[in-house]
Amino acid sequence: MRKATLTTGILAIVFLLTNYQISNGCTNFLVTRGASVDGSTMVTYAADSHSLYGELYFQPAQDHPEGAMRDIYEWDTGKYLGQIPEPRRTYSVVGNMNEFQLAIGETTYGGREELSSQEGAIMDYGSLIYVTLQRAKTAREAIQVMADLVEKYGYYSSGESFSIADPNEVWIMELIGKGEGEKGAVWVAMKIPDGYISGHANQARITTFPKNDPENCLYSPDVISFAREKGWYEGSDAEFSFSDVYAPVDFGGARFCEARVWAGFNKVASGMEQYVDYAKGLIKYDNSTNYATNRMPLWVKPNKKLSVRDVQNMMRDHYQGTELDMTQDVGAGPFALPYRFGKLTWEVDSVKYCNERPISTRQTGFSFVSQSRNWLPDPIGGILWFGVDDTYNTVYVPMYCGITEIPECFAEGNGDLLTYSPTSAFWTFNKVSNFAYLRYSDMIKDIQKVQQKLEENFEKFVPLVDEAAQDIYTQNGPERARDFLSFYSGNEATHVTSHWEKLWQYLLIKYLDGNIKKEKDGQFERTETGMPPYPIFPEYPEWWYRVIIDHTGDHFKVIE
Repeated sequence: MRKATLTTGILAIVFLLTNYQISNGCTNFLVTRGASVDGSTMVTYAADSHSLYGELYFQPAQDHPEGAMRDIYEWDTGKYLGQIPEPRRTYSVVGNMNEFQLAIGETTYGGREELSSQEGAIMDYGSLIYVTLQRAKTAREAIQVMADLVEKYGYYSSGESFSIADPNEVWIMELIGKGEGEKGAVWVAMKIPDGYISGHANQARITTFPKNDPENCLYSPDVISFAREKGWYEGSDAEFSFSDVYAPVDFGGARFCEARVWAGFNKVASGMEQYVDYAKGLIKYDNSTNYATNRMPLWVKPNKKLSVRDVQNMMRDHYQGTELDMTQDVGAGPFALPYRFGKLTWEVDSVKYCNERPISTRQTGFSFVSQSRNWLPDPIGGILWFGVDDTYNTVYVPMYCGITEIPECFAEGNGDLLTYSPTSAFWTFNKVSNFAYLRYSDMIKDIQKVQQKLEENFEKFVPLVDEAAQDIYTQNGPERARDFLSFYSGNEATHVTSHWEKLWQYLLIKYLDGNIKKEKDGQFERTETGMPPYPIFPEYPEWWYRVIIDHTGDHFKVIE
């Protein structure tokens, strides 16, 4: 039985036992209509993996003959898992949003190790998302489709949290397979109350839930009885906590996962300082139930209604201004780099330590903010604000859910992690971010100037595009409106990628060889004869020199 407050020794043990797949973690936030400025619903998703290439998936709408089958491949590995029957019609899907403005995101929490595999299962978590988007029109329908698919074909992955939003409702669904010997999964889905936001980041978050409120909570019939059969729960139905039974939070789940949710909440909602210790992995447990007692709420009310830009900026975070700020310790180096290379944990003298795991991380393949708007026709109302690479450095481009083709810079097959493509947005953005690691505190300022200008332009012009698309939709029909939106989204994606290529060239010239070229009136300076003036030789900060002296003594001392 754990004590109410963890001691240092117990913390170390729990840390060693953690089994979270945090190296490939993702982050989601969920925003209801009443919590947004214009009545949109929004979901964010950062697909973070060192083996994921950033591209925008596209599945066109299609009619299928009777008896048609779909091959299922595991999203993470490409492994063939089996086949399932196709419905007579499947819907168009752009990335993680379909033609009815339904959007789905996810984060993997793992959970009980004995439930992580299921012999003969076909549906992995990625296939579950993309198959469902082809078959469901609303969030409620999506929940039922996902439940039916895993019940019929088995669940191949470990525990998963899903964000599911349509133009009216936003739901969080948490699901975990039944392990070997029994097909399917147990799950709970809860509707986020209007006016509130939620989030998840590789740690199951649903605890207790109402059992007789189908308007706001849905769940598998055996979600509690299955745990009893396994000997994991003996209490009453009312006290049953999904997360505490199927995926108990430990140091890793709090410090590496829940801390990201805390950081996002902390940007937009007051009162989050009371959860700082929890975010740091200092968990308190109830002596009788063994449940964590200092967890954050599943949802919070933001201090003000959030715009798309606000939500995009929730996804840009290195714990700045908090106790976990990654720019403030010596590991950031002389140029305040908020990234740590290598693994999350490391060992010195047989003692384990950790790096922080922020929302913004270098291994992001792609990320998005989905925006669903119930006052507009579906092809116009749904926007997938899509970006590649690190969320802190990306530009979110408006990709309407009604588009019928993907621009070359985002297209599948335009390069991969082992094949460079000069026309790929992923490679173009990575050139900028990876070069910026060399002198981050200076280069990030230049990056953000271009980023903000591009996103501010979208903020101004998207309402005009909406209006024009509505006129075309009314006067010329949905297909012409889709053509117009395809042209607009494709053009803007190409435009942003071109700007980023020019930004990389600018940074290369300006910061070549560790120096800084002089500028005047937005141009690099030249002398009267056209030559570049001598560059600036920036010094390291004094504290960095002191670190060098502390480690080397008089080794570099100048003898005069």
